[in-house]
Amino acid sequence: MVRTEISLFLKNVPGELGRLATLFGEAGINIDALTIQDASSYVQELFKARGKSLNRIASAASYNSMRKDSAEFALIRLLVGDTDKAVDLLSKNNFIFDIMPVIVLELENRPGELARISSKFGEEGINMNYVYGSVSSPDAKCLFVFCPEDIDKAAKIFP
Repeated sequence: MVRTEISLFLKNVPGELGRLATLFGEAGINIDALTIQDASSYVQELFKARGKSLNRIASAASYNSMRKDSAEFALIRLLVGDTDKAVDLLSKNNFIFDIMPVIVLELENRPGELARISSKFGEEGINMNYVYGSVSSPDAKCLFVFCPEDIDKAAKIFP
């Protein structure tokens, strides 16, 4: 299923994730999935891929500052229960963020399941930019988020 992922930057310091989670919690927005990493590699790749079009998500001054000191920032990718409400909340609170479509699948929690799904993408010639996932217990399904290079082609495999 195609869903919208939010990517945002936070300072890489204690308490920032708690501040974001509190903001969402107080607004009644559930976080369905989340991954956090040092922003340096993401910023460098984003700069190469998008060039000047980045002005739509950040002012040139803000972006150049982040690019220079990107290790001081964390890149957070997340799925939320109400994307429109989350985007509005992030905008009102001056967060720097972007949105993009991703493929979200619930997989059976058994050996080989990720291999089966990954192989389908590979057979169709679809490369993944990144993947993250989790499971809450041995008996529960796994939630995996796939960011393919070709979202339209990937969406046809897993509607």
